[in-house]
Amino acid sequence: MEEIRQFKKRYCSGAIINGLIAGTGFIMFGFKSFGKGLILGTLFSILNFILLNEMISMKLGVTQAKLILLAICSACFRYIILAFPLILSIKMEQFNFIAVIFGIFAVQIVILVDTLFVKPPKRQA
Repeated sequence: MEEIRQFKKRYCSGAIINGLIAGTGFIMFGFKSFGKGLILGTLFSILNFILLNEMISMKLGVTQAKLILLAICSACFRYIILAFPLILSIKMEQFNFIAVIFGIFAVQIVILVDTLFVKPPKRQA
């Protein structure tokens, strides 16, 4: 369980640091709506990842019927959570829609880059 917590912390920290650096860079160079959209999407990406992680641990030790219901409710709730920044970016000009989409994939991008380019930590026996 501790190993999962370390990965969650690593991926969320990487996503928020990269999102804030990139978002701040865009804002500093005059692309305010793009920078704000990237930061907004990244925050909701992290929220989605944390909720996914919590739902996985809730699924352990439940019956098959309850597991199916929990999986459907979890997916629907997380889709609603991810729709919120998209709708916000459509309604408000201060958030760029494309940047929000990139931000929503922030955690997945960090996981992909970590998997492809970072040497995995040694496991303790």
